[in-house]
This record gives sequence, C-alpha cells and structure tokens, in this order.
Amino acid sequence: MIRARIPGLICISVLLGILVAGLVPFERPRNAVTWLGNENGVRLGRHGTIWSSGAFAVADAQGEPSCSLELWLQPGSTSASSTLLAFYTPENPLQFLLQQYRALLILSRQSRADQNQTQIIGIDGVFLRIEAVFITITSGADRSSMYVDGNLVRSFPGIRIGKECAGKLVIGTSPAGKSNWSGQLKGLALYQQELTAEEVLRHYQTWTTQGRPGLSGNEHAIGVYLFDERAGSVVHNDVRLGIDLYIPKRFTVLHQEFLEPFWKEFKPSVSYWKDILVNIIGFIPLGFFFCAYWSSVRPIKHPRLITVVLGLAVSLTIEVLQSYLPTRDSGTTDLITNTLGTFLGVRLYAWKAARALLAKLY
Repeated sequence: MIRARIPGLICISVLLGILVAGLVPFERPRNAVTWLGNENGVRLGRHGTIWSSGAFAVADAQGEPSCSLELWLQPGSTSASSTLLAFYTPENPLQFLLQQYRALLILSRQSRADQNQTQIIGIDGVFLRIEAVFITITSGADRSSMYVDGNLVRSFPGIRIGKECAGKLVIGTSPAGKSNWSGQLKGLALYQQELTAEEVLRHYQTWTTQGRPGLSGNEHAIGVYLFDERAGSVVHNDVRLGIDLYIPKRFTVLHQEFLEPFWKEFKPSVSYWKDILVNIIGFIPLGFFFCAYWSSVRPIKHPRLITVVLGLAVSLTIEVLQSYLPTRDSGTTDLITNTLGTFLGVRLYAWKAARALLAKLY
C-alpha cells in the first residue's frame, strides 16, 4: 500500500514545489532604503524605492512645458540594467524612465497617444566605475542636453522634454514592473525650465562641495532634495511648500502588470533566455509524473490532454497571484513556456525507456 502511494506523493510534491518556487516570497519585502548615516544621502538595495507625496506638474509661463533634472548618485554596479527614476501617471505608467544599462544612461519616453511608441536618448560611459557622478538633464524649446559632472556630453536637437516630467515621482524602480536600481542617492533637484551651461556647472560645483546647489533664484526650482535628514521616512523639499518624498515601509510597485503580453516582455538579454529555459524545464516534471499517474496508477480518459491543461491551469494560477506580489512579474510568456514544459514532460513519458525506468522506481 505504501508503494502504491509513492506516485501520488511524488505528484503532490512536484505541484507544491512549483507553487512555492513561483510565489516566494509570499508578502511584500521590507523597503530596502537606508540612510548613509555619516553623510547626506540614502542607500537603495535590491528592493528599495522612494515616492513623492504628490504629483508634479511642470509648465512654464508660455504654457510650453520644459524641465531639468539633476541627480547626484553612485551606482551599486557597473553591469546593472535597471530604472533609476520615473514619473508615473495611471494613464501612462511608463511615460518617463531614466535608466542605467551597464555604463549607459538612458532616457525613455512613452507616448500617451500610442503607448507602443517609445523614444529613447542616452549617453555612454556614465557608469564605468562605482563612484559618485553628477548627472544633469535639461531641455528647452529646440533641444535637450545631458551633462556629466558639469560638462556637456551630448545634445539632442529637436527633442523637448517637459510634459513627461509630471505625475508621481518614483525612485529606485520602474512604476510598472521589476527593474530595481541599487546604489546611493545623494541629491535630487527638479526645475521647470532649461538650465544654462553656467547654471549646470555652478550647481555641480556647489552641490558636490557644499552639499546643496547654489541657486540664483532664476532656475524656477520645484523640487530640491538634499537628503540631509539622516533618519526617518520623509525627505523634505528644500523649496517652500514643495512636494516631499517619502520612504514606504514595504516595497511596492505602483502599477502591477497583469498578464503582460509576451511581445512586450521580450528582452534581447541572456537573463531573458535563461528565464525561458528555467520555466520550460521547471514544468517538465509536472507533465511527466502527472501523465504517468493518470495513465497507469489512476487511469483516466485523455491523460495527456488533461495533464497539459493542468500545467496551463497551474501556470495561470501562479501568474494571477504574482500580479499581487511586487517582486514578481505576471506575464503571458510564462504561460506559454510553462505549458510547453508540461507538454515536453508528457512527451517524455511516451518514451519506452522513461516508462521502464519509472516502473523500476515505483
């Protein structure tokens, strides 16, 4: 009798193992943001994020929005692929992303009218070393420019950034998925106009030597964050009546994706194909052992078809639950690869050699 129960126990173990692997951790982890302590700034870990307490609105007197952004930071890795900062609105969650991709600094803008249309600009060599770097992105009527440590690196004629610098500010991760940046953030400022080369250089020099930007009063700053509190959960805006930043107790993603289409999930990276392979291999045991159980131990009609449907159902259950977990992604790619893995497990059981080996184990 004990021997007869072994196949059922194996099936249950495989199913539980897949569910645990797909859903751990079962709760939101603690927000991995800590103060540096001996100097101004915060350290963001693997699951760390900071949000603005309200939504920004950027527009100049003529109604044509322009904005400038300054960040004083130190990356935690020179091989990361992650989101430094974003502006979020429910209508267009990915309207503005500032990202690190290895040594590249990338600014990505998504059109509200067509969210499949994305414009990307960037510069290379920004994150070659793990050391502090001062980044300035400024935009005017006819061009946008990127500066590093007060020096102009590249201009982008015909590109104006302004209306995207509105909404809730999210630091350390993407508003709509797992793209966590690790490192130190020592200062952040937001202006509602283009900065001149002289202003960019002065801000860099005064902020890195005195701990705050030397503002002349003409920059129209709407957010200046010195990170000099060194304790607590609030980063105060140095601009009077401005919007503060706050550090949530638990790591949370603002716009959790549900079953993201596979064509949007695709990434030309080694980690993407590694995940594909893991998802396929992980469901092969489910297909193999359940097909064996329903074919020989507890025979049912159409055991192969029922097993594949079970694999799809288990995968769908995991993806639905993952949409509530900020450290996991819910997408259709996993549905496809998990179901494929189940099918391969069923095909594996069809081999005589595999059935013979299984008979010896049972």
